[in-house]
Amino acid sequence: MRESRFWSLMEDEFGETYAHILAGELVLTEYQLTARQALQQGIDARRVWEAICIQQDVPEERRLGRDIPAKITPPES
Repeated sequence: MRESRFWSLMEDEFGETYAHILAGELVLTEYQLTARQALQQGIDARRVWEAICIQQDVPEERRLGRDIPAKITPPES
């Protein structure tokens, strides 16, 4: 997972502001680092995201991100 996708998932789940606060304050039990520190140390963004989901009790159905309906362009006549 790219780090940009990590931030997108974080902001979708926790809100644009709180996502960044959480990443800098929540110590992930698995790593004994905050999410921001874990990313800086090269830990895969997917693993960091999964650790946050577990600690914050994010439901399984929301761990891949929210469903965004596809934009369907009507055929031209």
